[in-house]
Amino acid sequence: MDDELRSLAQRLRGESGGSAAYERLLVTGDHEELASVLTERERPLWAREMAAFRLGRAGDRRAFESLVLLLNHRDPERCVSAAHALFELADPRTARAAAALATNELRVAYALVPVRLLIRLRAPESVPALITVLHRRLTPGDPHWRLALACVEGLGALGDGRADGVLTVARAHPRLVAAAEAALARLGAA
Repeated sequence: MDDELRSLAQRLRGESGGSAAYERLLVTGDHEELASVLTERERPLWAREMAAFRLGRAGDRRAFESLVLLLNHRDPERCVSAAHALFELADPRTARAAAALATNELRVAYALVPVRLLIRLRAPESVPALITVLHRRLTPGDPHWRLALACVEGLGALGDGRADGVLTVARAHPRLVAAAEAALARLGAA
């Protein structure tokens, strides 16, 4: 059992009360059984999360929609688990879904994990979405500076020259100045 599955299993064991259904979902190798959990009525969230995570990590695209919903959950631990599974799933729709979640201003408080997933994916959608999110966070008084910082660091890591303008503006923000200068230096070295 790797670290991601171990962390998920410990968290969901508590939510499930350590039930027999939990133990079964943790160990089953039957993808049909796991997929049925995603579509059956009245299944608890912990069961759906376990099934989606295990299917996603196994490359079964039936988990995609459930994982995207979990990526946008208010619980950061659920988001992180979903991001791990989505990355390993390698579904071509993932970057577009993560970009949509990251740029949704109505859900900006939950955008940090989708932003980090976009950085990790290094997909064509990544840089435009990060630029959009960062540009919005540069307005005076915006409370989401951690999200802005993740965008700055991610744009530096991605090394795409299209980010030059927004990174230059980010240098004027005290919490972003060091990261923005480092990102611009990486762009100059690329």
